[in-house]
Amino acid sequence: MSAGNGRLKITLVKSVSGRLAAHKACVAGLGLRRTHQSIEVNDTPENRGMINKVNYLLKVEGL
Repeated sequence: MSAGNGRLKITLVKSVSGRLAAHKACVAGLGLRRTHQSIEVNDTPENRGMINKVNYLLKVEGL
């Protein structure tokens, strides 16, 4: 999960339906709304913390 230029591509691969409210908030905080939606975010400690909390819902690729 290392990013060469400080960007990460994140894809929501599982639904947030029925998950803990804190996990739903992390997914929303990352900017993901729908299953199979992909976004690019900066590789910061804040984003890494949210990714680590909900890593079972995500696919993460370094760019």
